Amino acid sequence: MSETLRNFIVRPAEADRLDKFLVSHFTDQSRSRIQDLIKQGCVLVNDQEVTKTGYQLEGGVHVTIKIPEVKPSGLIPENIPLDIVFENDDLAVINKPAGMVVHPAAGHATGTLVQAALAAIPDLQGINGEERPGVVHRLDKQTSGLIILAKNEQAHRWLQDQFRLRKVKKVYLALVDGRPPTPTGRVEAEIARDPAHRKQMAVVSNGRGRPATTEYNTLEQYDAHTLIEAHPLTGRTHQIRLHLAFLGCPIVGDTVYGKKRSTIEMDRHFLHAAKLSFVFPGEKEVHTFEAPLPPELEEILTNLRR
Repeated sequence: MSETLRNFIVRPAEADRLDKFLVSHFTDQSRSRIQDLIKQGCVLVNDQEVTKTGYQLEGGVHVTIKIPEVKPSGLIPENIPLDIVFENDDLAVINKPAGMVVHPAAGHATGTLVQAALAAIPDLQGINGEERPGVVHRLDKQTSGLIILAKNEQAHRWLQDQFRLRKVKKVYLALVDGRPPTPTGRVEAEIARDPAHRKQMAVVSNGRGRPATTEYNTLEQYDAHTLIEAHPLTGRTHQIRLHLAFLGCPIVGDTVYGKKRSTIEMDRHFLHAAKLSFVFPGEKEVHTFEAPLPPELEEILTNLRR
């Protein structure tokens, strides 16, 4: 995207804070992005540079904003095969394999979903001025299944609002040790950082963490395991893994929150993001996408059914 220069004359009815005025005229830019541009000296009021985001505009003044072209993110695209379930001008739905980290972080500088997307999706328009996909939700490294990536700022903001308003419906499949106390149920238990293990999360007493809710129902029961369908109504880190362990039926293969040694031989935990339902940017119709269980998980179920 090349540099954009826009000029406005503020009507008396539009007199407001500078950042609010500009946000109202740029649906494809986030408020934080607009505020950054103001602080960087990219906005003029009556040909004078203004760097205060809360500057009060008056009716009749001229406002000019320069939006620089999207700059490289510094992330190196990697030609890693991706299972792109759906793609349009605004977003991509990807079936992430287990073992892939979503975003570069300490200890995971390469081989991530974001770097693979940079190579596989050439028409990314950028998020917050950087050439990268917009991550609106995450999956743990060892969780497979569906994840949405935004391709532009407007779609990123739309999807963030959909998640915040709990309009995105997510369905996970989990194989657990034992069985839950009831075939169907609802878990409401707050989640916070584990004070004893800072890289882990924990279920905590009310008032000490963030509210988290998961609904579940039993799909199949075996001798020592149960296949569960989980519906997270909130999106806390490690929520399903924690809530099922809280019920006394941890996910098979989850050596962090469950049994230290997996009861079934496998090199991941049995959690799969099987279904996503949401509304596309600017539309009203709900779209649903599904991803079948990976072969290694399907094989485990086949063996249990025998």
